[in-house]
Amino acid sequence: MIPILRPGEPFPPLERALSYPDGLLAAGGDLAPGTLIDAYSRGIFPWSAEGQPLLWWSPDPRMVLPVAEFRIRRSLAKRVRQRPYAIRCDTAFRVVIEACSATARPGQDGTWITAAMIDAYCRLHTLGYAHSVEAWDGDQLVGGLYGIALGRVFFGESMFAHASDASKIALVHLVAQLVRLGVPLIDCQQQTEHLATFGARPVPRGEFARLLAELIHSHAPPGGWAAGALDLDPPT
Repeated sequence: MIPILRPGEPFPPLERALSYPDGLLAAGGDLAPGTLIDAYSRGIFPWSAEGQPLLWWSPDPRMVLPVAEFRIRRSLAKRVRQRPYAIRCDTAFRVVIEACSATARPGQDGTWITAAMIDAYCRLHTLGYAHSVEAWDGDQLVGGLYGIALGRVFFGESMFAHASDASKIALVHLVAQLVRLGVPLIDCQQQTEHLATFGARPVPRGEFARLLAELIHSHAPPGGWAAGALDLDPPT
């Protein structure tokens, strides 16, 4: 059995997470900014479908992408150098998260990005924690990603693409931004072959928790993020 949390009640230790389904730790609680920031700092994230109770997870192993190990294929590097899209940061956060919510994904029935989640992460964006990287073709948003910046970690949440390589190119520019900010780690949450092609790999949950303890020393929103064009030289 997993604990049912009241709003504001602390999370249980990660070691109490279930093996099946992998990482399910607790239900209930709330999506208040303080709750979410506390959860992410501990290696916990919310993930539940519309109509389900709010569920909290900490899978084992955890998929991470060390920024120094990021790699891209030659064909994508060529596309990045061609600059097919204008890349911006934080100019359309709600549009990005809504597009991620509406994008159908193989093997998934529905979305975990519910209306309540959208509102909660938009509040985090207003407070300086949640950020989007966007690919624009003229005045059309054609791809992007969003996640949470906390300490020296970026917690990737979701991405979408409505044009060729748009989300991948946004990811390349995210990595360039993280290099500029001195952020060495992207949390990818769950294992996927797609992320593995960029250098992501699984680590045991205990090791991930130790990394967070080393990289997150404050719950204040990290600086260095600003809305506008990302005029960086991305890794190619």
